[in-house]
Amino acid sequence: QVQLVESGGGLVQSGGSLRLSCAASGSIFGFAAMGWYRQAPGKQRELVATITRGGSSNYADSVKGRFTISRDNAKNSVYLQMDSLKPEDTAVYYCNMVVVVGMNYWGQGTQVTVSS
Repeated sequence: QVQLVESGGGLVQSGGSLRLSCAASGSIFGFAAMGWYRQAPGKQRELVATITRGGSSNYADSVKGRFTISRDNAKNSVYLQMDSLKPEDTAVYYCNMVVVVGMNYWGQGTQVTVSS
């Protein structure tokens, strides 16, 4: 079994920064990609950013230039540096790990609230 634990969420003013962390533990023998998704109240869960084990990253258009995803393969961890935060970034942020296609895991989520 694999567990993903997120940390780093909180309340910040518009224009501020937060850094999210996600660490995976359990029966892990590597991963193909890790990423962050978010879900705002009344909306569907959406992709924020993903990064492969090799370091290739992908971002949602809404966060490009403001968010930076990184990973530490040895620690099975992924991070999300969020700068220039906006109220519309308010959501529960979920960590995701893709072990192989069709096998992926989710964290429990961490709340990010950006006040105007």
